[in-house]
Parts: sequence; C-alpha cells; structure tokens
Amino acid sequence: MPLSGATSPPLAGKQVIVESQDRILDGFFAVDKALVRYELRDGTLSEPHERLVFERGDSCAVIPYDPLTREVLLVCQFRYPAYTRDPCHAWLWEALAGAQEEGELPEAVVRREAMEEAGVALSRLVYVVTVYPSPGGTSERMHLYVAPMSSASRRGPGGGVDPGEDIEVAMWRLDDALDACEGSDCHGRQIVDAKTVLLLYYLDRHWGELS
Repeated sequence: MPLSGATSPPLAGKQVIVESQDRILDGFFAVDKALVRYELRDGTLSEPHERLVFERGDSCAVIPYDPLTREVLLVCQFRYPAYTRDPCHAWLWEALAGAQEEGELPEAVVRREAMEEAGVALSRLVYVVTVYPSPGGTSERMHLYVAPMSSASRRGPGGGVDPGEDIEVAMWRLDDALDACEGSDCHGRQIVDAKTVLLLYYLDRHWGELS
C-alpha cells in the first residue's frame, strides 16, 4: 500500500522522509520501491532518490562447537544464487540457518534448524551479534549464535525437511575451517559464506572463555 509523506523517527538527529513506497513484487520474496529524501551532512535535505528494498524478513544462524575436541559442526548444500556468480561455489559449507517467522524468537529458530538440518539438539546458546548482511539492498537482519555440543547432542540424521534440501553434515576442526576461510582453491573446502566466516572467527577469538 502506498505511503505518502511519512517521516521516520530521527536517527542520531538526522531526518528521513519517505515520500512514497510501493510493493512491486510480492512472492516468496518481496521487493519494495520507495522515493526517499534524507538529511545530508550539511543539514539540508537531499533530492528525492528512488530506492529498492529486497524484503525477506530476518534470519538466524548458529555454529555448534565441541569444547572438548575444538571442532565445529557445519552443513553443505547447493546454493543456486552462488552458482550463478561462480560455479566453484555451487555447494557451500555454512552455519545452520533459517528464516525467522513472525512472532518466533531467534533462539527457537536456531534450535529448530539445528535439529532439522543436522539432527542436533542444542541447549545453551551464546548470542554473538545481529548484523545487516547487505544493507544497500535488503532489510534483512541476521541474528548469530554459537552453541556448545557433544556426541550426546546428536538426536537424528539431519539432512533437512524441506523439498529439494539435500544437506551434508560434518564436523570440522576449527583450525581447518579457519584455513578454509582464507583459501583460494575452489576445488577444496573453501568457506565463503559471510555469516559462517564471522562466526568461525568469533569462535577462534573467544574459544578460551567459551570452552
């Protein structure tokens, strides 16, 4: 529904005026088109600028880790958007992740995804950070966690429940995963997913206090 003349609450004293906003795509994902003016550094308002927002809601991700073996659990699955950019990255090793439904707590999301994707029951969750993965194009926020696990955490095979999911589950030595974040050989186990890289570096930096 078009919005006209709406003004958002000021952020750090700066003004944003949304002159119009329309949903131009409404399917599995949504795209909004807006005409926006915002306060410039000199205090004046900009000319109206058209902006597109890819709206997919928020998401949550977690990396389970074994404090006794210094290993992390990662999953691998086919990612068509990454394939279109570079066929070497058609299958990506990632943290466990899923979309946050309306009214659902982030902690519930990561526990659900851990069971569905990896067959792992998580108890204690350690909140890491909430980030915008690509704020120039999407409003999505990602709520990121790590969680201790053990062999007793395994409750099922995992593999995913949604049609088309074919998820491989593996334990990685943390040091090997960190090396894979910095590798350049696309035929090896290179890790290029942003949320996963962030969480692996967090685990490495805070391992002593986490384990």
